[in-house]
Amino acid sequence: MRFYKKIITPALLPTVFALAGPTMLEQLMQTAVQYIDTAMVGSLGTHATAAVGATTTVNWLIGSTVSAVAVAFLSFVAQARGAGQPELGRRAAAQAVLAVLALGVLFTVLPLSLSPLVPRWMQVDEAVQGTATVYFFIIYTPMLARVASIILGTLLRAVGDTKTPMKVGIAVNLINVVLNFFLIYETRTVAAFGTEFTLLGAGMGVIGAGIATAISYFIGGAVTTVAFLLHREITPRGESLRPDKTVLYPCLKIAAPNALQRFGTSLGYVIFAALVNSLGEVATAAHTIANTVESAFYIPGYGMQSATATLSGNAYGANDARRLRELTRTIITVEALMMVISGGLLYAFAPGMMSLFSSDPEVIELGARVLRMVALSEPFYGISIVIEGSLQGMGKTTMPFVANITGMWLIRIVGTFLCIRLFSGGLISAWACMILHNLSLFFMFVGYYMFGKWTPKSDKIELNVN
Repeated sequence: MRFYKKIITPALLPTVFALAGPTMLEQLMQTAVQYIDTAMVGSLGTHATAAVGATTTVNWLIGSTVSAVAVAFLSFVAQARGAGQPELGRRAAAQAVLAVLALGVLFTVLPLSLSPLVPRWMQVDEAVQGTATVYFFIIYTPMLARVASIILGTLLRAVGDTKTPMKVGIAVNLINVVLNFFLIYETRTVAAFGTEFTLLGAGMGVIGAGIATAISYFIGGAVTTVAFLLHREITPRGESLRPDKTVLYPCLKIAAPNALQRFGTSLGYVIFAALVNSLGEVATAAHTIANTVESAFYIPGYGMQSATATLSGNAYGANDARRLRELTRTIITVEALMMVISGGLLYAFAPGMMSLFSSDPEVIELGARVLRMVALSEPFYGISIVIEGSLQGMGKTTMPFVANITGMWLIRIVGTFLCIRLFSGGLISAWACMILHNLSLFFMFVGYYMFGKWTPKSDKIELNVN
């Protein structure tokens, strides 16, 4: 029992799960809808799955860059809250509104203008390029709303309100599913409870899925913005919307390495996907579906990462080194246990999960093999993202930048290029390189946690918020 209390502080668990729980539930709902989305599109055939998956990594590239800015504001607001300076948090909220407007316009204009070129850059089969182009264009029309949802939702989490983003996320995803039913399929006769009835449908296929996604993004951004403006602790109402150097400069110091990290790693994902796409339609479909399946099993990791970032920022802002040490140690231990269970479930049910999204035996068999490979590395990856979350909450984003860029480009990209282009390897070898990348992150983050210049094991911390 004494050993248990040395690695876990039981008194922290209610606070941790109060923050992580809604985030995990939100992500679970998002993943469930992503599963339904993929299954609906997958029912149209491998061609449709490949068209939707062709630009997925480009979506990650843009979304992760916006998330990097959101993390900077989260760190600043969480530290201000921990330091007992709520007025500083509200000033930061006003500057976040400026960031939403700037990034929203930028990431609307660029994707829409480049939409005809993106599928070609991703080395997608010519037969898929036309559909992929239109789908990509549609989902980027509401980008301002998407940026608002990411940044303003993150600010709500920074002040401990994880329930509002969760509720918005659940509602938006349900809307997406309902619209999918009506927009993807043709009008058809459906039998239920012994009764047949006609279900209207637009029969738009992949394009219908894109429209449903765009509408749900718009609603999500609008509702999140209203909730943000009405939130008493973080509302920017009454604050100046002029650029404020005292807020923007420290946020920029946090955001710059994080944005470069996310941009660099997401660009790596794009190149990785392009290498996989060059293997053909079956490999592309198996890769796309396996990524979708895998995302559900990372929910404990990213839920805990979000809670860690907020609580670490609070403790860091309050100069409470002891609480920071106990917090990080507790969450790492809980996270490791959760990811062991998650990885075991993924390994056991990989073939069945793949069969939910495809009826192609080749796609199912190939996807199940790579999923069982990556399942073994999940606990290690989970620990690394919790440590990264702690560093993000404290505004220490340089080390995560170095670790992620090194692992992505020196291990995953170079390794995959050599395996596929020089040694004629397939999807198995590409995912092996991905797993080595995840393991490298584990060793780098754990090494930094144990022996870094400043770690949560230290006795002295210096406050970032002025």
